[in-house]
Amino acid sequence: MTFTEESIIALIQQYALPFARIGMMLMVMPVLGSRVVSARARLMLALMITVVIVPLLPPFEAVTNFSLQSLLLIMREMALGALMGFVFQIAFQVFVLSGQFMAMKMGLGFAMMNDPTNGVQTTVISQFFLILTTVMFVSVNGHLFLLSLLVQSFQSFPVGAVHFNPDKFHYVVQLGSWMFVAALVFALPVLTSLLFVNIAFGVMSRAAPQLNIFAVGFPFTLMCGLALIWIGLINYMDSFERVMQHGFEAVHELIEAR
Repeated sequence: MTFTEESIIALIQQYALPFARIGMMLMVMPVLGSRVVSARARLMLALMITVVIVPLLPPFEAVTNFSLQSLLLIMREMALGALMGFVFQIAFQVFVLSGQFMAMKMGLGFAMMNDPTNGVQTTVISQFFLILTTVMFVSVNGHLFLLSLLVQSFQSFPVGAVHFNPDKFHYVVQLGSWMFVAALVFALPVLTSLLFVNIAFGVMSRAAPQLNIFAVGFPFTLMCGLALIWIGLINYMDSFERVMQHGFEAVHELIEAR
């Protein structure tokens, strides 16, 4: 067997371009893209997925190595992988944002803790919902289905033929408004109930000014909020299924899967 420079460059590009898309999505997507998973584990997983799916991909035209054209191709592949992971990351942030709403209304806005998934400070309620959502997502094999969508993206957008429609970026921006609406709908029962509790304490403060509302109201509001969250977990599965379904549909829309 003889190897020429052109054949070696074509072999490298055959694996490098799909690896750029796969690796970038694994860095951004939920669960596998969290800081809890080490970079070495993500790198090995991206390499294994690339080795498995590259023989199944149609051949594409090789370009000159270390050229501007090859750099643009790699950037396009990385951008597509990042968008796919970011779109589904928005679905996870629905529950994080709803936890923020509940915590602020309960008076737990000061109870912050480090989020090992994203490396930021979040409230304890948000951390609880994030852990619950992650466990449910893994238990229903959502991460495997998301990886299957990644493989399907090579059919809709072959390697080296990635193009972005401006409507796609507008669609991703619209997902931000959907995130706020979905988070508010999920937290609305708790927010509404705590609103009536606060109104009741406001009436009590007017009727008995000598009553220390801060000493009595804060623990009572906190206990009511925790009880309402516990009761609201009955409808958590419906909200989880609805949000995850919308997230998968958003990824389908992004990659134009059939």
